[in-house]
Amino acid sequence: MNLDAWIGREERRHDVLDEARAHRWLATFDRSGLADGSMPQGIHLCLCNPDAPTAALGKDGHPRRDMSQDSFLPPVSEEAMPRRMWASSKMRFHAPMFVGAQIERVSRIASVTEKSGGSGGLVFVDIDHANFADGVLAAEETQTLVYRAAAAADAPLSPPDLGAGKFNPEEWDTHRVVAADARLLFRYSALSFNTHRIHYDAPYARDVERYRGLVVHGPVTATYLLELAASKLGENTLTGFNFRGVSPAIADEPLHLVMRGSENGFEMGAFCEDGRQVTQASATV
Repeated sequence: MNLDAWIGREERRHDVLDEARAHRWLATFDRSGLADGSMPQGIHLCLCNPDAPTAALGKDGHPRRDMSQDSFLPPVSEEAMPRRMWASSKMRFHAPMFVGAQIERVSRIASVTEKSGGSGGLVFVDIDHANFADGVLAAEETQTLVYRAAAAADAPLSPPDLGAGKFNPEEWDTHRVVAADARLLFRYSALSFNTHRIHYDAPYARDVERYRGLVVHGPVTATYLLELAASKLGENTLTGFNFRGVSPAIADEPLHLVMRGSENGFEMGAFCEDGRQVTQASATV
């Protein structure tokens, strides 16, 4: 199948950043509202999300892939590559989003790339998103999805059990420890209308996708890192933020969030208790 035919396909979605949505997002992360009525950076990840009918969902909770004109994402074979993951994002921030704003997201398939990895074939899909608030460009994002083959029924659980090592934050300027539990994952799934079962269905995550526990959403870890940057640099001050998933983060396990650098650029990351890196990230102001 020629997946390149999907390159250039566009869709537009609309939403409202109303007070109820804003309050639920802030409550999820135990945060207070900002005095000027704006929302912290990262709120766009929970706006204009796909809303396929329940009958149109696949076994994993994502919308089924097909070749219809209504299908925005390319129809990567669900038999050959049933697993879909959020691999990375590159964000550019232009203006804050304010509570009450009308939101429009214009999305375009930028590239579809087939590769081979140690576990078999992979398909990477880059999607360009432009997020507008009341007609003003607020945030741009290039999101990379990866599709891959199913895990073997007897595959070792991923990631491995925590080892004997210990993360050392001494080389970093800023350090904070958080732990996303199942309640937070459920709330974030609801906020983002994300029905991927690895985030709330423990038997599915373990027995089908072979994860050691419930998986923390990549955007949840990214939102924690954005909050860490805001605590150091001020709210809505970043002009750029990139993150890449390195290893799964598991619910209830401590995550060490760290940051170092200067006004020329900041290196950031999230690490497990034993030093295994979960997320690589960088930020600019």
